[in-house]
Amino acid sequence: MALIYDVLIVGAGHAGAQTAIALRQQKFAGSVAIIGDEPDIPYERPQLSKEYLSGEKAFDRIRIRPLLFWQEQGIDLLLGRKVEAVDAVGHQVRCDDGAVFGYRSLVWATGGQPRRLACPGGGLAGVHSIRTRADADRLMSALLPARRVVIVGGGYIGLEAAAVLRKLGKDVVVLEAAERVLARVAGEVLSRFYEEEHRRHGVAMRLNARIDGLEGKEGRVTGVRLSSGEVLAADLVIVGIGISPAVEPLLAAGAEGGNGVLVDRWCRTNLSDIYAIGDCAAHPNRFADGTIIRLESVQNASDQATLVARNLTGGDEQYAAIPWFWSNQYDLRLQTVGLSSGYDQAIVRGDVADRSFSVIYLKAGVVVALDCVNAVRDYIQGKLLVVSRAKVPLKMLADTRLPLKSLAGERAL
Repeated sequence: MALIYDVLIVGAGHAGAQTAIALRQQKFAGSVAIIGDEPDIPYERPQLSKEYLSGEKAFDRIRIRPLLFWQEQGIDLLLGRKVEAVDAVGHQVRCDDGAVFGYRSLVWATGGQPRRLACPGGGLAGVHSIRTRADADRLMSALLPARRVVIVGGGYIGLEAAAVLRKLGKDVVVLEAAERVLARVAGEVLSRFYEEEHRRHGVAMRLNARIDGLEGKEGRVTGVRLSSGEVLAADLVIVGIGISPAVEPLLAAGAEGGNGVLVDRWCRTNLSDIYAIGDCAAHPNRFADGTIIRLESVQNASDQATLVARNLTGGDEQYAAIPWFWSNQYDLRLQTVGLSSGYDQAIVRGDVADRSFSVIYLKAGVVVALDCVNAVRDYIQGKLLVVSRAKVPLKMLADTRLPLKSLAGERAL
């Protein structure tokens, strides 16, 4: 007979871990278990492409909680197994090792898997992604003898890896298919700033890059062939082109969705007693005017997890947390608040040349997001502008003599 948990959490990343932690913080006394497909206890995944890859932090310093915490809290960690099937009617899941577990409430927090290169040679040895500790460990071992590294993708993962590898003395080329880096998440001012910063540190930035295939010798990658016919020599290739949400078992069980599992404002799927949160959950977001989106961020994962835990213990809250994100590259700390997608104006506050400035995004005159580079005060105070949907004259937003917190008086709604 299957072991039945009051709350069964599938996924041992930030979303899954925070759900269990928040349940105990809410004095939930029922049984709780986390199923994770890695052998490691929950850890901070974003650190993999930053301090962990650089060797600045050992693994025990990026654990979300020590092993003793989970034991003392009575949270079972069912690690090293993957859920293959969900029986939404029978309230059970089946794992790849044949184990079956029952649940009264199921929280799906599986995140996603790195997208792979679909071109010829994508499966050669020496082609890496950075999603798990094992990925990072393999990459760290392979880096020792490597000199030339090609990074495919100019998003945050690719740029963070480039910064780490330059510090390690590697020759780095970044290939970005779009006409600028960070094109999906930031405006042109920020993109051009980071392109120049990476060039200044010795990274070769190749924009509008098209890959025809990877070349190899004896099963190991030796180069990246571009559509122009040029071949870039490579001892290693790192692929950072996004993730595919890990939702197949839920969709097969009847959950609505496609690019993620569709959830409502309470993070509920259409299946009875099943929630989905984090990177894999497509949800209506207040800061995207109610549009259904997926957010790949620690903030979103943690806030949705806390909300679900509260609702499982008698609450009735809807998700309305403000999105935020951060990235460390070289001596630059980028902090983002809000969602800039769909903006129609962007104002620079401060001097880009000083490497301490903010880009403020507006839509129909309303402040919707800020990107703050080495500008912590703007980030902290700018949150109020986004939350309050402030309408502020552009000259006032650009005036660094005026604290942003003083500009939140006018409301759009």
